[in-house]
Amino acid sequence: MECKNQQPQSPKYECLLFDVDDTLYPLSSGLSKECTKNIEEYMVQQLGIQKDGVVEMNQFLYRNYGTSMAGLKAIGYEFDNDHYHSLVHGRLPYDNLRRDPVLRNLLLSLPIRKVIFSNADEVHVAKVLSRLGLEGCFERIICFETLNSSDSNTASDDDSEFDSKSSTNSDTDDAPPPLPVTSILCKPSPQAFEYALKIANIDPKRTLFFDDSIRNIKTGKSNGLHTVLVGSSNRGNGVDYALESIHNIREALPELWQVDQKMKNKRLSENIALETSVVTA
Repeated sequence: MECKNQQPQSPKYECLLFDVDDTLYPLSSGLSKECTKNIEEYMVQQLGIQKDGVVEMNQFLYRNYGTSMAGLKAIGYEFDNDHYHSLVHGRLPYDNLRRDPVLRNLLLSLPIRKVIFSNADEVHVAKVLSRLGLEGCFERIICFETLNSSDSNTASDDDSEFDSKSSTNSDTDDAPPPLPVTSILCKPSPQAFEYALKIANIDPKRTLFFDDSIRNIKTGKSNGLHTVLVGSSNRGNGVDYALESIHNIREALPELWQVDQKMKNKRLSENIALETSVVTA
């Protein structure tokens, strides 16, 4: 029996949420390595931290706070955010990035909302997108300034993810004291995800989140997002899909394009039916 007036299938996903660094371009670009070097130089030259321990300290802060900047603020260092970003990101070898027409065509062919979600500052994100030739591919950019504007920092001392992680065994006598709470809102803090989803009006249950960090992926999953780990083929806990490269989107997720084709076929059928009814009238 022929089924008439069948409604088109609703797409499973209505938004794609993308990290930037080491996600839209590969780790092999060398930008992350240079960024780490710049952070360590800033810590020594601008904050007076002893050079001998700066590598270990930077790794500790990044591991426990999501970004070195967030960690430095938490342990009491005061500095201008723009000045920090100008020295840490402003001196990166952006010339290592090349225009990526393949990725641009993939993104523009996707009939779904696309949003950037990065811990980096807006100048850095703009430079990366420009070097990659991805201007105009994203509906909105959520970055450091978005998360840390005067009216957006909703993290509190009571619900900080980093504080709670450090006090997991607080009921034991020999447990380490909780880490200081940072004033910076950033991934992988659950509050950063909650705020990003809220301001961009994103339904996590119908959103794919692309990131190279397994920590960010796990938090995204706990916030209800469907997750795609970029830069690795290993799927772990919290990872729905794993891509060696962002260029593998169509291969791994062909359904993102299938909904659009179904809609095109539906419109074509409707047009043919309309033309037929006009001829036979």
